[in-house]
Amino acid sequence: QVQLVESGGGLVQAGGSLRLSCAASGRTFSPFTMGWFRQAPGKEREFVAGFRLSGGNTYYADSVKGRFTISRDNAKNTVYLQMNSLKPEDTAVYYCGARRGFFTRIRDEYDYWGQGTQVTVSS
Repeated sequence: QVQLVESGGGLVQAGGSLRLSCAASGRTFSPFTMGWFRQAPGKEREFVAGFRLSGGNTYYADSVKGRFTISRDNAKNTVYLQMNSLKPEDTAVYYCGARRGFFTRIRDEYDYWGQGTQVTVSS
């Protein structure tokens, strides 16, 4: 089992920044693919950013490319999402997900999820 705990959400004005954290515990962290997803009210959970921990490529949704950056600290078993130039449409609950296999943007392919952290961007 893998446990994921997100933190770092909050209320920010448009144009501001936040950094989300996802702390993982449980089984060995390194073989996993990690992803950030978000879910706005009345919408489905959508892919935001992700990577496979053993590889070098990062992947982003077009809507956040150039504004968000995913990174990791292997020593702390933590994945981060730096969010800059935030827009009201970024308002959502942000979730961290993990899976054993190769990278995918497909939500249902992820095996583990955190509880989510709310991000609200005011205009």
